[in-house]
Amino acid sequence: MKIVGVGAGPGLLTKEAISAIGNAEIIFGSQRAIELAKEYIKCRTQILTDYTLKTLPENAVVLSTGDPMLSGLGKHARKGDEIIAGISSLQLACARLCLDIETLSVITAHSRDLEIVKIRLLADLKDGKNIFLLPDASFGACEVAEFLKSNGLTRKIMICQQLGYPEEKIVTGTTEEPPLIETDMYCIVLSSGNFE
Repeated sequence: MKIVGVGAGPGLLTKEAISAIGNAEIIFGSQRAIELAKEYIKCRTQILTDYTLKTLPENAVVLSTGDPMLSGLGKHARKGDEIIAGISSLQLACARLCLDIETLSVITAHSRDLEIVKIRLLADLKDGKNIFLLPDASFGACEVAEFLKSNGLTRKIMICQQLGYPEEKIVTGTTEEPPLIETDMYCIVLSSGNFE
C-alpha cells in the first residue's frame, strides 16, 4: 500500500505523488483528498470509511490531505507500506508567516486527549517555543485563548484559514482579543513572544 500526501490545497502535489496517483490500480481517500488529486486519477476511487486502513488491499493508493505524517493517515501505515510526503499546512503557515519551522513546537489537538494537549501547550509556551496547533472542534482558537488567559499567558494568535486555497486568509489577534474564524479548515500559530 502507498499512502500519498496530496497537499493542503489545490496545486500542491509533488511529482512523486502525481506519479503514484497516475499509476494506481485503485485509490482510496476522503472526498477532499480525491478532489485535490482528481486530474491525475486514472482508476477507480473509493471514499475511505475505515481510517485505520486495516481492510485495504495491498495495491491500494491511499490519499491523505496535507502530509500523511502530520496528523494524517501515515500513522496507520503497516510494515512495508510506502509513504509519499505532501506539502502540509505546517509548511504553508511557516512560509506565509516567514517563520522558521525550527522555532515551532507542533501540537495536534484533533481527536486527542485535550488534557495532554493543554499540558504540552503550557509547557512549550513557558519554554519559549512558538506553537503550531491543529485544533479540535472542542478546542479551537477561542478555547485556546481562554485557556491561556486562565493560566496567565498573553500571546499573539494567528489563524491560518484555507491555506493553499484561493480563499486563503491569515488573521491575527491575541489571547485578549482572539481573531475571528470563518471556516473549520484552519490552523493556529501562537507566538511565544519572540516573533512579530
